[in-house]
Amino acid sequence: MATAREIRRRIRSVKNVAQITRALQLVASSKVRRAQERVEAARPYSDQLRRVLARLASAGDAVDEGGAFGDTDREDADLRLLTPHAEVRSIGILLVTPDRGLAGAISSNTNRRALQQVTELRRAAGSDIPVQFVAVGRRGRDFLTRNRLPLLAEFTNLGDIPSIATIRAIARVVSDAYLTGSVDTWYLVYPRFVSTLTQTPTVIPLLPVQPPADIAAEVAEADIDYIYEPSAAAIYSALLPRYLETTIYQPILESVASFYAAQFVAMKNATDNATDLVSDLTLTYNKARQASITTQILEVVAGAGAS
Repeated sequence: MATAREIRRRIRSVKNVAQITRALQLVASSKVRRAQERVEAARPYSDQLRRVLARLASAGDAVDEGGAFGDTDREDADLRLLTPHAEVRSIGILLVTPDRGLAGAISSNTNRRALQQVTELRRAAGSDIPVQFVAVGRRGRDFLTRNRLPLLAEFTNLGDIPSIATIRAIARVVSDAYLTGSVDTWYLVYPRFVSTLTQTPTVIPLLPVQPPADIAAEVAEADIDYIYEPSAAAIYSALLPRYLETTIYQPILESVASFYAAQFVAMKNATDNATDLVSDLTLTYNKARQASITTQILEVVAGAGAS
């Protein structure tokens, strides 16, 4: 059995850990609210941009039959982001993870979901298709490096609010790889923020650009005919880069909110466990101290009786 001094030392150590976890819990609690507000503020813009793109896509198909979408427009780099490659010979995964740890299993779950997506795509293709990764966040970068997976580019230390220049740089790496043919299809894997207690690893197709089927169906059902100026193709070409950047920016915001939510829960659990452990150690210390005092009394009594 440990001595009273050893138990006191362990109690002090656990209390110090509890102070650290409680401080991290309070910081995460304050930052998760701001991150959640940014996510909720960005979602309406993303949804509306998808609706506009879906409507332009339906208008573009209709106009294309009439010849307004010519080969010259199709040769434009922005519009080529719409065109699927004839054969998928390589896969690209944009992996979005937090930069820091102490947030439970959010990073490991996201990394495993990325590998699962690669396995599913290879199984569907019936071959061992090569894959390239772009890592956004140190936890994903470190995971890819440890497993010696091909890393095309990395972006770390983006902060709570990533800059537009960084988002454009990520979009440029992804789009250039697609346009040059080195990657035939891109998928984005990120931890989607559902609530403070729930963060779900999510996969969305990135390139070629495909407006969501549910929004496209909703737009098709709406019997509204718009007149586009200068043309649907020109607006489509101008919106595609913005759509790609928004599709990348939104998951990064979701990843920040998911990180602080997961860290808040993890640190709260750690603080509660430390508090319980201090209570148990204090009880053990009191028992050890009581046993020591009883032993001393017995020794005094025995000494007095012997004299």
